Amino acid sequence: MKKTLIVLLVALIAVTSVFAQGATEAQTATSTGPMKITMLYSATQTEAGALPDDWAGYAVLRDKLGIDLELQMLPSNPNDQDLQVRAMAAADTLPDFFTCSREVWADLAKNGQVLDVTDYYKDMPNRSAVMFDQAAKNFVTYNGRIYGFATPSAIAGNEGLLIREDWLKNLGLEAPKTLDELYNVLYAFTYNDPDGNGKNDTYGYGAFVEETVSYEIYPGRRFEPLMGAFGVEGTWNMTAANFGLRIHDANYYDWMVFFKKCIDTGVIDPNWQSYKKDDFRAAWKQGKFGVFREQNSAYASENNYSPFDANFPNGGFIVIDAPVGPNGDQSVGPLCQGMRVYAINADVSAEKAAKIVEMFDWMSYGEGYMLCGYGEEGKNYILDANGLPQSDASLGDLGYNQAGGQKYIQLRNCAFNYSNAQEIALRYPGYITKVSQKYMSAGDTLLIMQKMTWTATPGQNSMPKPDSTDVTTFYQQGIAEFLNGTRVLNEENWKAFVEQFDKIGGLEWEAQGKAYAEANGLLQ
Repeated sequence: MKKTLIVLLVALIAVTSVFAQGATEAQTATSTGPMKITMLYSATQTEAGALPDDWAGYAVLRDKLGIDLELQMLPSNPNDQDLQVRAMAAADTLPDFFTCSREVWADLAKNGQVLDVTDYYKDMPNRSAVMFDQAAKNFVTYNGRIYGFATPSAIAGNEGLLIREDWLKNLGLEAPKTLDELYNVLYAFTYNDPDGNGKNDTYGYGAFVEETVSYEIYPGRRFEPLMGAFGVEGTWNMTAANFGLRIHDANYYDWMVFFKKCIDTGVIDPNWQSYKKDDFRAAWKQGKFGVFREQNSAYASENNYSPFDANFPNGGFIVIDAPVGPNGDQSVGPLCQGMRVYAINADVSAEKAAKIVEMFDWMSYGEGYMLCGYGEEGKNYILDANGLPQSDASLGDLGYNQAGGQKYIQLRNCAFNYSNAQEIALRYPGYITKVSQKYMSAGDTLLIMQKMTWTATPGQNSMPKPDSTDVTTFYQQGIAEFLNGTRVLNEENWKAFVEQFDKIGGLEWEAQGKAYAEANGLLQ
């Protein structure tokens, strides 16, 4: 495993060195033309591909702001994103401006690799007015100074548990409400040929590993609706009365027993440990499994739903609430406002830092907002009678909500603040599917998902991670060994595992977490 990681890091360093070399050269060549700014970004839809060279924003930035923007897209999987940014940081090849997870940012701030931007907020009046409240500033504060910009990364409560409604009807089943009922459905979806094709080619539950150590630790958020049935969703119990790491909860062992049962009986797609995000999404669109947690737009927006619609015109999903567990616990997962961190390389000049800040503000309003959020007028959107952007048939495949147009809004994450009702309505327009001719709306789906049972834990996504990666590695590998069967899961072995986890740093991590939560008013 370590050898593989080293090989990956070396490969990433080699790939990114050219990108960084261009950034270094650009800093000395700005007097002859537009200032080159290199930027690493997280795309709105990685499946659509990188922002095209003919994106109109490039010309506007160059002609109006004097910026020659050079972009590089991060991979879709959060773990791969972290790996790439860490590789760049290790090789001293970070771009001028980049986005990263808070965990990675925290390490970069400690290492002095990101710029202190405390005094730059005043230079972004438009963005600051809608995004940068005190909580956002606290999210990227280190030793009393601010070392980044935290913007909303998503709409809170925008994921939910989906189930194939047509499979339920085919098998004469009701939507499950309890954990036992859900398990029975998963078993039937796996072994009773729910799609009626006469093949043994379906599974009950599908997922992939999507974790954030400080918030939704391994196995990650895609399993939270199942973990919630045991009251162990998320990394932390954030209540004042019972604060602590979820792994210390007595019910965590019961969750592990249930999880192992699902694996051993084959009701979970066994590829969950190897799937990347794109693989997972391709799998449900191909009818591989019938129950999974998914994001509203990734499921219901036109470009995302159309492959499933083409494959299964008579198929469909409904959103269901998380199952109720043996002790009455229930949760889709922890709920708090997700934040995306943007940071400036500590090595950039003051002149370049000012340009980056000017560009970032430009992206949040007016022309920049429209170019990042909807693309080019007449090409990716038209304005309706109220002056609002719309995508219609006249734009063909280049409409901003179509497959060809999605790539032109890959910087939407830099523009949207996810708190404006009009913005949400425009972001998720309703439509009629091309094949099945049914009405779909990611906006309507969002409203349903937000009404489900969540565990409110504001600020949990800012909780600290362990000082040593040995702690998280031990945690992740230990859980995986129990699930894979290389370590027998019984009460004695589980107790020994938790005790060893505590000794190598688990208890220290928990104490640090409590101190942080108390200092920042996060306890519920």
